[in-house]
Amino acid sequence: MYRGGVSETQIPPGPARVRRGGGRFAGFAQVHGAGVDPAELDVAAGLIQLTGLIQGLYAGISERHDLTPVQAKLLCVLLDGPKGMAELAQCFGVEKAALTGLMDRAEKRGLAERSPVPGDRRAVRVTLTDPGRRAAIAFHAEVGEALNELIGHLSDADREHFRAVMAGIITRCRTSPSSS
Repeated sequence: MYRGGVSETQIPPGPARVRRGGGRFAGFAQVHGAGVDPAELDVAAGLIQLTGLIQGLYAGISERHDLTPVQAKLLCVLLDGPKGMAELAQCFGVEKAALTGLMDRAEKRGLAERSPVPGDRRAVRVTLTDPGRRAAIAFHAEVGEALNELIGHLSDADREHFRAVMAGIITRCRTSPSSS
């Protein structure tokens, strides 16, 4: 299940929002050049372009749901259940203090709430509210649909190969001592 996200400073200018002929990805092709020759595309450049495309999709879908990409990531992370502020800070790669502003805005919109942890007066647990859960589910479903559409042209064998290669890369990055 997709639970990723991007920081607001990493988002390319709205290519996914361009909807003139050619479908959901036409804007990306206009910005980044259509007709990429696989023989001329090195892996690093391809991954960078794919990252930009996915970030653009994520940003466009976030906007349609009246969320920032970071708010959308928070909601999706909380779909798995309540999290402590320290755990969320680690997930976002920020200090707990930096997460406070994001939580303030999420609470003000009624999407999430903080509550004390019984037995630990310094700890705070973050949970989705009912509106936050509905927003997260709707956002998550649309992102999943867009990402499935992105690879929809692949054969079953190619899709499985792509999935296996991705899983291998992700596993190596998460278990490598240099990825910490």
